[in-house]
Amino acid sequence: MTPTTTPARTAPAAPAAARATTASAASRPGAPAAPHPQAAAGTTPRAASKADPRTAAEITGARSDDAAELIAGARERIDALDDRIIGLIQERMAVSAVIQEARIGSGGRRVNLAREMEILGRYRDALGKPGTALSMNVLELCRGRV
Repeated sequence: MTPTTTPARTAPAAPAAARATTASAASRPGAPAAPHPQAAAGTTPRAASKADPRTAAEITGARSDDAAELIAGARERIDALDDRIIGLIQERMAVSAVIQEARIGSGGRRVNLAREMEILGRYRDALGKPGTALSMNVLELCRGRV
């Protein structure tokens, strides 16, 4: 059985300021990782393969062709949204690295717990209890490497 695939997508470009920040942050030790090389090329590991002999209903688990078509389209949209979310998190990591450098360079601590509590509350208020867990993961990614 061949893995499920979807057509390749191109992620929207980051604003120029964000690209500059990301480029400068990526050159520092402990800086966030560069975007996935396939993402830069406009493809993802889910890149298209037209050799899959299965029907759309088999691929999606739907019981009708209409439902399978709807599901396939919605999955493409989710994949595009996930690509954007990943790009935004990578941009957030780079901006956070700049903030941490400035804070540490001025004699402060790497992490500002009061600020992190604000962020946890904002995610919790917007997304409920799972938002707290999500914000914890985002904050962990953005703290950089010690």
